[in-house]
Amino acid sequence: MATAERRLDVLRAIVSDYVETREPVGSNSLARRHDLGVSPATIRNDMAALEQAGLIYQPHTSAGRIPTVAGYRMFVDSLTKIKPMSRPERRAVESFLSGAVDIDEAVERTVRLLAQLTRQVAIVQYPHYDSATLVRVELVDLGGGRTLVVVITNDGKVEQRVVDDFGVDKAAFNAVRDQMNDICTGQDLRDLPDLLSPLSIVGSSVEQQFRAAVCQAAVDLTRRGEEERIVVAGMGNLARSGVDFSRSIVPVLDALEEQVALLRLFSSVPQNDVTVSIGDENTHDGLLETAVVAGSYGSKEANAHLAVVGPVRMDYQNAMSAVRAVGVYLTHFLHKEN
Repeated sequence: MATAERRLDVLRAIVSDYVETREPVGSNSLARRHDLGVSPATIRNDMAALEQAGLIYQPHTSAGRIPTVAGYRMFVDSLTKIKPMSRPERRAVESFLSGAVDIDEAVERTVRLLAQLTRQVAIVQYPHYDSATLVRVELVDLGGGRTLVVVITNDGKVEQRVVDDFGVDKAAFNAVRDQMNDICTGQDLRDLPDLLSPLSIVGSSVEQQFRAAVCQAAVDLTRRGEEERIVVAGMGNLARSGVDFSRSIVPVLDALEEQVALLRLFSSVPQNDVTVSIGDENTHDGLLETAVVAGSYGSKEANAHLAVVGPVRMDYQNAMSAVRAVGVYLTHFLHKEN
């Protein structure tokens, strides 16, 4: 084995052991725990070379070595492929996410699952559709003069509102539903007010009241705001990692409360890829002692992001695997909904 390759193996072993134990790693420990194929003396020489290269350092005299930010970066860059999740892990993810009934529940489940899988802070961005369309309108007779208006859109949202039925008969009830779907299914949500306006002035005065109420509910329920939506979970994981920060974790917590800072984490993440930024590679001052593993999900029409944030001493392989796998399942959910 070439010297450079062996030293990279030593670095990988140091990162692995330090992430697991949070204790500085010595040459004798490496020799016992890893099949490096060389003596402790050779490992010590390799560790000296790694230290000289700025990839590991000795926190205090007579201690072992721990990785530097540059060491973690080399470790991440040396991962030729992301380790796939085990079959039981994949089944657990699929089972957990498959129970979601709409995009809101899917995002909430995803962010909680990602925090559990990685034991870090998890962040999931809602997909943003520039031109969402209507999939279907359903009207449900609740009795007692009430009708439930349900609208389903291609961005995975299912919204509902109860309106007065004004005593309209069954034939008119069905006609309103069928006409709304004939005219509006597949249409841009922004066009619904103009498309539905003529429907509200058809029929008797009672029917017109019902039509107006149903059409207004559909317009209100499909109105989209421009604000980006982000959900965060697992803050307790960060608190338990407080010992990994040389400063207070307060700046990290403050950064995670800033939506602009979170959106900036995703600004350079390409679609269908997983990226890792470490230490000062993160532009926000509050995140200088953190690592961010970010990925994407969705499609070109509705691309969104997800990430985990934690201390630099992170299980990168596990985090990258979880971000990619959960992103894939969330993409499948959106395609299924559409």
